[in-house]
Amino acid sequence: MLQSSSPEREILLRRLDRQVKKAIDDYGLIDEGDHLLIGLSGGKDSLALVELLGRRSRIFAPRFTLTAAHIRMSNIAYHSDTSTLREHCAAFGIEYVERETAFDPSTDRRKTPCFLCSWYRRKALFDIARERGCHKIALGHHQDDLFETLLMNMAFQGSFATMPPRLAMKKFDMTIIRPLCLIAENDLVELSRSGHYPRQEKSCPYEKSSHRPEIRNILHQLQAISPQLRGHLWNSMTHIQEEYLPRPLPSRRERENNSDPI
Repeated sequence: MLQSSSPEREILLRRLDRQVKKAIDDYGLIDEGDHLLIGLSGGKDSLALVELLGRRSRIFAPRFTLTAAHIRMSNIAYHSDTSTLREHCAAFGIEYVERETAFDPSTDRRKTPCFLCSWYRRKALFDIARERGCHKIALGHHQDDLFETLLMNMAFQGSFATMPPRLAMKKFDMTIIRPLCLIAENDLVELSRSGHYPRQEKSCPYEKSSHRPEIRNILHQLQAISPQLRGHLWNSMTHIQEEYLPRPLPSRRERENNSDPI
């Protein structure tokens, strides 16, 4: 599915490649000889991940190989044209794999359907990664996804956390990487438009239960107020001034137990 690129698209691709390279270097995402498994949902973000990593794997160091996996959830109405996904991967010399799975939301009322769907997709990716000898799974989360998750965790979980660029999962001997973590969603929208990416039809019965669209709107409103918001939000995740945050003192019993004996 390679399209003839305009000069404008080539400029955009070079800029996005620099951001991918910075993410790889800053967060140690890819090592020499890695075999990465790309989670290919069929949306613009994962298609962009295939293109950007596919181009980089052909030219630049570190040298690495790629496999892409598309997970079909049989009880969720995602309609992807898998022939175009296969063609898109083939254009960059990337092996393409499909797998089908499902989940029953009634089996665990403590977790939201969105969480369960994501978990079962992720589990299928782990299985394919082990079969193919991959120890890293690359996902297409962009910078806006990380910001939205940060705000959602603050608003609904009472925690200051997001999806990190690199996450080592010791239980599965697998590392999750997010090479698009420094790229704004608007740039991926333009890459998709200029590259004529296929549109994926999605009709998820649980989508309305998610607060992510509202958080996305809040993020857009904040950006309108502060044009420098993206840089400030990103820096806030590492520039944490603990002395200016509320930290409870130990309880009286803890203080008495830790006091020196007379």
